[in-house]
Amino acid sequence: MKRWVSLVARLVLGCVMLYAGALKVTDPATAAQAVRAYELLPEALVQPVGWGLPFLEIAIGLLLIVGFGVRASALAAGVFLIVFIAAVSSAWARGLSIDCGCFGGGGQVAPGQTKYLQEILRDLGLLVLAGWLWVNPASKFAVVAEPETEPRSEPQGATAP
Repeated sequence: MKRWVSLVARLVLGCVMLYAGALKVTDPATAAQAVRAYELLPEALVQPVGWGLPFLEIAIGLLLIVGFGVRASALAAGVFLIVFIAAVSSAWARGLSIDCGCFGGGGQVAPGQTKYLQEILRDLGLLVLAGWLWVNPASKFAVVAEPETEPRSEPQGATAP
């Protein structure tokens, strides 16, 4: 049963990462604008992060979907999600009115149009999936089968020689 749950977690997280990256990779200037709107990075880093982030999201998404390096891919996705949650929380706490740019777009929006709570809750849900995959990387239909992570228990009464 765990392998099936891991398959679903892998596909959901992988598809979200792939979709988010694919929407941004076609418009790198807008992706950089979304990064700039958070007002967290020096201007010299905005362009490289805005242009590079979509390619990393696509790579992580593809690795998860095909089931290659699931534990490492889940860790990378988890780190991304923690950074995204921190960035959105920071924007919210500082009173910025921006679109997160998570699925393309980004930048300034009218104060009543922010969706910070929904974005944070969505990313927390995805972070749970990444955590599940970190603990349970073995799943059905993976290109590279990962071993079960549960320790094997010795039958009761058995002793080691």
